[in-house]
Amino acid sequence: MEEDRDREWAPHVVTPAAAHAPATARGLLGHLRAAGDLTDLLARRKAVVFRGFAVTPAELDEVMDVLLPDRLAYVHGNSPRTKVGRNVYTSTEYPPQYTISMHNELSYAHQWPARLLFFCERAPESGGATPVVDGERWLASLDPEVREHFAAGVRYTQNLHSGQGFGKSWQETFETDSRDDVEKFLDGAGAEYEWQPDGGLRVTQVRRATVRHPVTDTEVWFNQADQWHAAGLGDETAAALARIMPERDLPQSVSFADGSPIPEAYVTQVRDRGLQAAVDVDWEAGDLLLIDNVLVAHGRRPYTGPRRVLVAMSD
Repeated sequence: MEEDRDREWAPHVVTPAAAHAPATARGLLGHLRAAGDLTDLLARRKAVVFRGFAVTPAELDEVMDVLLPDRLAYVHGNSPRTKVGRNVYTSTEYPPQYTISMHNELSYAHQWPARLLFFCERAPESGGATPVVDGERWLASLDPEVREHFAAGVRYTQNLHSGQGFGKSWQETFETDSRDDVEKFLDGAGAEYEWQPDGGLRVTQVRRATVRHPVTDTEVWFNQADQWHAAGLGDETAAALARIMPERDLPQSVSFADGSPIPEAYVTQVRDRGLQAAVDVDWEAGDLLLIDNVLVAHGRRPYTGPRRVLVAMSD
């Protein structure tokens, strides 16, 4: 594990030459099947890029079946995306001129995927890298005062409309029209929830700010406080939202576990230091990026031109 503590950590890159395999999807599949279970590799390397195998969308399913043994649905996901295949989704649909800050997928939920796989169907004209950051380094980069105040965890609140409104609907979020199914899911998640008179749903969850990896026991920063806090959106956007509605009525908001407010300075420090410590993965069509969703957080850099990156996840 010494190489992973090195300051120059970056995702491991597998090319046809390195794998002694043809530069085709068949070549990649042969390499992956010969390699067997990737759990140890991911625990050591944290993120792996498969580049130069010219994987096409038509070949993606078969590759995913090897890399993601049990593909999961994006249930309780808070970011806007479109389902395009068997538990395959577009990456977050967010205006291209903006950065998406670092985060671990579904870190606010009671369960989260162990692995994420990104596939570049179409590379942008410029920019659009997927930055990845070692969660242990992210945690270490934060001031002791910030780590101490987050130690008791965070409280996430979602306001999900019933079909019309700001943000996502509860039907989109839980991929169902059944209130009973939603309640069963939330009861199992230990979440508090309340159906609103207009048919919307308010969900509150208290979660940890850090977690330990099940294989390495490494403690990592593991929450989305900076993405759920208005300050994480930037001063102008936060001010505009404050004029529209109180914080408790926003589509999503966050506080410390006891309900006390998180200072804006803490939020911006978390956001900025995560991005500063990140390593950019630039895309070429056909590339794949596999990450350990606990050890590594991810984001998105701004870009120009059409960009299409798909994502899937597994336990």
